[in-house]
Amino acid sequence: MKRYIALLRGINISGRNKIPMPELKAYLTELGYSGVQTYLNSGNVAFSVDGENENTLSVTIRDMIQKRFGPDIPVYVILQEKLEEILSKAPDWWGTSDKGRYDNLIFVLSPATAESIAEKIGEPTKELEQIRICDNTIFWSFDRTNYAKANWWKKTAAKGIGELLTIRTANTLRKLLQMTGIERTVG
Repeated sequence: MKRYIALLRGINISGRNKIPMPELKAYLTELGYSGVQTYLNSGNVAFSVDGENENTLSVTIRDMIQKRFGPDIPVYVILQEKLEEILSKAPDWWGTSDKGRYDNLIFVLSPATAESIAEKIGEPTKELEQIRICDNTIFWSFDRTNYAKANWWKKTAAKGIGELLTIRTANTLRKLLQMTGIERTVG
């Protein structure tokens, strides 16, 4: 069986798009997924299944969520090994212990591309943020104290961009990898 991670976009935020994790876990188990684990209330799920691919799994999970819970939630599914490969390519400035920086990995939802997102957002603000594209993800780090001045901070949630992304912190990714049995340090 292959191990996957599903990242649900925009759930359980300010009372909107409510999806209880225990119920989500039960419904995913009903779909035949094994070893289903959730992390936080923000839509991070690890599971195992055979004979599927990321695109099929994304559609299946999205359809199940809409049928069972109502909202049409974008779902990004990645093979655990692929996430590990991407994180092994993290730039030196990402995922460090620097408490003055906030490190995220932006997952770009198909059919959008990381390149098109970077073009729409524009250059990162010098001295405040850094980006690096890797496959169809974007490593993004920004200054915690001056984040509101950062170009990417303002635009990642903008209409026409925000709905094409789901973002996770380096710390969340560390936990997800621990859940999948990977002990490697992120960053």
